Amino acid sequence: MSFRDHFDLPRDQIYLNCAYMGPMPRAAVEAGSASYDRKARPWEFNVQRDFFDLPDALRVEAATLFSAAADDIALVPAASYGLATAAKNLKPETGSEILVLDGQFPSNVYVWRGLARETGASVRTVRRSANESWTDAVLPAIGPQTAILALPGVHWADGGRLDLAAIGKKGRAHGAALVLDLTQSLGAAPFDLAGIKPDYAVAAAYKWLLGPYSMGFLYVAPERRSDTPLEENWIVRDRAEDFARLVDYADGYARGARKFDMGERSAFQLVPAALESLTLLNGTGLETIAAGCAERVTALEAAVQPLGLHTDTPDRAGHYLCLTLPEGAPTDLAARLGQRNVHVSQRGDRLRVTPHLYNGDTDIAAFADAVKAEL
Repeated sequence: MSFRDHFDLPRDQIYLNCAYMGPMPRAAVEAGSASYDRKARPWEFNVQRDFFDLPDALRVEAATLFSAAADDIALVPAASYGLATAAKNLKPETGSEILVLDGQFPSNVYVWRGLARETGASVRTVRRSANESWTDAVLPAIGPQTAILALPGVHWADGGRLDLAAIGKKGRAHGAALVLDLTQSLGAAPFDLAGIKPDYAVAAAYKWLLGPYSMGFLYVAPERRSDTPLEENWIVRDRAEDFARLVDYADGYARGARKFDMGERSAFQLVPAALESLTLLNGTGLETIAAGCAERVTALEAAVQPLGLHTDTPDRAGHYLCLTLPEGAPTDLAARLGQRNVHVSQRGDRLRVTPHLYNGDTDIAAFADAVKAEL
């Protein structure tokens, strides 16, 4: 069975936009639909299976992607929820700095602006020159004044990769916390947890994790287990499995990072779908996915270079292609390509093209033909 066969992708639709929204596998759609169907007959729900076992099975699959233990993972509804959890527990000193990237995704900026206002810290925006990688720009900005490094694994607009191990090492030398939004990288490449050592790392499920919307995963370092969750809910407490004794209120939490789980974390329609998606990714292997995406990106770039499109992002992630357009290119090129059933994104003056293993030579040729027709 080919990787594409796992998806409902018609041959006349050229989908090269995983960084916008990953398609869910057929098995994930079926699992979510079956759960919706069961909600019409709530007597069919099983407390142990649906409230506890399935979320924990999903936690195991997510942990594999992080190279973490299942007890390190919390189930959250969005990257912003995980970032808010980190911000709730980090207390930068007055006059210290929170580092973000120029053009960073808004959810990983607004929360730090709020924390800076509350604490008297400041948000420092790191910019890079045209021939400079994001790593080269970030490392000199880290110093004794740095309290929090709030960074992505891959810049969402230009595809620039960050050497998080080097950045984390320098940050720790100055006592800075490392908080990561991995939404544009987790699931597309291996994650070196042991080398990077983040305090918190979060990823939304609906892009490279090929999962449903309103589902995500938060890694919480073991040394942060005493931190305070963003909310208090019944299911993360000791003995929550015993529905008959829920009002025997428990002061203790369930083990590990479960205390940071969102309310209604059992998410009956989302969890079964996400479980199928992550099982497919882990079964395929992150090394295989990373290599396959890189091959497709290389082929896509080569196909449009004769048309004047090129990439100029230093140290670009292998699964990301951000093409600078030639002079005179339509400002609505992505929309025009969409009318030709070729689906990509436009971010500023760049065309963002993000394939996956379900794309093949036919898709690459169709992309190049469509671009040529519109230029």
